[in-house]
Amino acid sequence: MAGQSATTGGELLSAVIDLREAGKSFVRGSRAVTALDGVTLSIDEGEAVAVMGPSGSGKSTLLALLGCLDRPSRGEYRLDGTLVSDLDDAALSRIRNRRIGFVFQAFHLIPQLTVVENVATPLLYAGVAEADGRRRALVSLERVGLQERAEHRPSELSGGEAQRAAIARALVTEPRLILADEPTGNLDSATGEEIARLLEALNREGRTFVLVTHDEALAGRTARRVRLRDGRIQSDERVR
Repeated sequence: MAGQSATTGGELLSAVIDLREAGKSFVRGSRAVTALDGVTLSIDEGEAVAVMGPSGSGKSTLLALLGCLDRPSRGEYRLDGTLVSDLDDAALSRIRNRRIGFVFQAFHLIPQLTVVENVATPLLYAGVAEADGRRRALVSLERVGLQERAEHRPSELSGGEAQRAAIARALVTEPRLILADEPTGNLDSATGEEIARLLEALNREGRTFVLVTHDEALAGRTARRVRLRDGRIQSDERVR
């Protein structure tokens, strides 16, 4: 993926992600567990970053914080310049809906809805009129090459098509940030390659991506790789 920061007049735009000394602790049984310990991470517009690490390293917790699904126990998080770490649940929900697109390993498509209805769901929650939401969902499906499957149900899709539908849903609100959790994890190698090429193309358009993955081949397509261990950043490499 291109991984190039967008510029205006030769100067870098402000970071989309600015996480400062963030920690996350919780209680498991009778003991306290620290999932993240003083993580500082800044990601500029247009970057594609792979987050890697062994199980229990803090990857899922980091993704939850970046996606405003959880709050840090300490430290602060700014998303696109907005301090979101102290927002209430309703405000966090609005941020998630308008500024963040999610792509999950398990797709999370609603089986009772058609593909176009699934893609339009974030717009429905945002209060967009049904007809306009459908129009925008069809445009998003066309961007991922799935417009001909718009009226099908998720059960009628292949794994690659289901992930394309999930990516279209993530894009439909025109978010500043795409978070992908093992986006090729449930796919065979050929289909995973297809999805990786699609993500690369979207990144070249200027989309900011954070990918949590165990797939070294997928991570190898990004220009920046962050490795976690025991809740801390072990390395942060820009490889090109």
